[in-house]
Amino acid sequence: MEILISLCLGITLSAASGLRVFIPPLIMSLAALFGDLQLAPNLQWIGTYPTLMVLSTAVVVEVLAYYVPGVNNLLDLIEMPTAIAVGSVLTAATLGDLNPVLQWTLAILAGGSTAGIVEATTSVTRVAATTFTGGVGNPLLSTAEAVLSVLLTLLGLALPLLAAGAVLLMIFALIRKAKAILIQRRQRRQAARTKSMDQSMYTY
Repeated sequence: MEILISLCLGITLSAASGLRVFIPPLIMSLAALFGDLQLAPNLQWIGTYPTLMVLSTAVVVEVLAYYVPGVNNLLDLIEMPTAIAVGSVLTAATLGDLNPVLQWTLAILAGGSTAGIVEATTSVTRVAATTFTGGVGNPLLSTAEAVLSVLLTLLGLALPLLAAGAVLLMIFALIRKAKAILIQRRQRRQAARTKSMDQSMYTY
């Protein structure tokens, strides 16, 4: 049961890092420093003041960068592997004193994959928002993602089982939304291609 709860916490933190990479580890570092979270022995460095300072700086830079037009879409490309790595580390840190092979296998399969899925689907949503709103809707989307990342992390620390359930529902909704956006984009390209061919034939 303890491992299940730890995995639920790790999955929740990983999903939150898929929204904003550095917010969950910052909150985890604070929780560890205040004694509210016990970290795995090989990852105790997360709960140190130097790590807290580095993560605080990273959060400020990351959050502000997502409000810069063009930079936010570029960040999505860069943060995909970063989110997977951070999600794996966060999950590993919650698993306690496990065999390292089991610890990192579970961390990569559960945490890394969750972070990657969330990051990939939100990237699709951001590209769609840029296309359909000319970038006007991106600040609102960026704010929502940052707030959701904080709320998910706090919920995971307080109620990991409930938070993991919420994460599964969120992932399901994000995947459906991303698929709908991709289908819509494909239909628009096909319609544009058909229109172009019709115009060419009419000109001929």
